[in-house]
Amino acid sequence: MPDVSYVGKALPPTAPYRVGREKIREFALAIGEGASVCRDVGAARAAGHSDVVAPPTFTVTFTMPVIEAFLRDPAFGWDYLRMVHGDQSITLHRPICGGDDLVTTIHVDDLKTRGGSHMLTLRCEVADTDGEPVATTKLLLVTAAEGES
Repeated sequence: MPDVSYVGKALPPTAPYRVGREKIREFALAIGEGASVCRDVGAARAAGHSDVVAPPTFTVTFTMPVIEAFLRDPAFGWDYLRMVHGDQSITLHRPICGGDDLVTTIHVDDLKTRGGSHMLTLRCEVADTDGEPVATTKLLLVTAAEGES
């Protein structure tokens, strides 16, 4: 049984994650993003950005490992092996560019049990090292409650 006392809490912020130019290029290639600002520094700077621009879904490259570590913490009690991904949204407050240093804070927004399943809502607030908001991601995760299959 997941520990409901986590609801409403924020986990400690992560150490800064340095967004690498090559990581953005590799991610853009992997998802089929062909915009020149994602691959070419000159094109990105001509468009007013400091460096290549990450596709919005790039946030998963550094938020998902943090989320997974939380979910695998035995103190929380989540059944990671039977989990399915219910929903996810990403809101960018500004573009993510190569060279950014970003910090992620996980918020446990909701945890409820319905119809034999636990439903967990997590929100990640991503900020730069000055504390300015960069992105907000939200996801709904579902796992069967004990005794359910």
